[in-house]
Amino acid sequence: MKRSALILMLAFAPAAVQAQSATASGAASAAAQATTPQARIDAAMETAVEAGIPTSLLESKVSEGKAKGVVIERIAAAVEARLEGLSRAQNALQKAGVSAYSEGELLVASEALSAGVSENALISVTTKAPAERRAVATAVLTDLVRLGYDEGAASARLDGAPPSGPEALVNLRAEAAASLRARGLISTDSGAGLTGRGNL
Repeated sequence: MKRSALILMLAFAPAAVQAQSATASGAASAAAQATTPQARIDAAMETAVEAGIPTSLLESKVSEGKAKGVVIERIAAAVEARLEGLSRAQNALQKAGVSAYSEGELLVASEALSAGVSENALISVTTKAPAERRAVATAVLTDLVRLGYDEGAASARLDGAPPSGPEALVNLRAEAAASLRARGLISTDSGAGLTGRGNL
């Protein structure tokens, strides 16, 4: 009886080892899958939903990358970077006392921080500008900073524009944008307005 049991154990040993190996391999594969570019993109989308950040702002980055033929690894990195920027912008807007904002306002605020505008300066312009001109004022500040103005000088130009009416603010942005284009510092992105190069 003991001999029969031993024979059976020896007979099934290879199968048991194979089963353990398959289980370990499956676990390793699952772990690897969790760090694939697509898994990173999916995780970013989930994080955005939880934070109340519109996923369309991340989806547009994916679409942009695919349209340009960018490799999925770079798209995943760009999505993660945009999510980080949007999270920072959301935090700044909340600190400025803004509880309701459009996707465009959030994206413009994110672009401002990415361009080097400080959180304090973003909060300041958000607080000062009327709600209907908040996004344009933020975009102007961003463009002026990209042109090399320090935040104090850029804010001074902004402070001088609103009293002349909304047209003055729009004209100021148009002038700054034209200068940026002439220097090759920005390109036109129909999905997000004027954006700096090098994101994808």
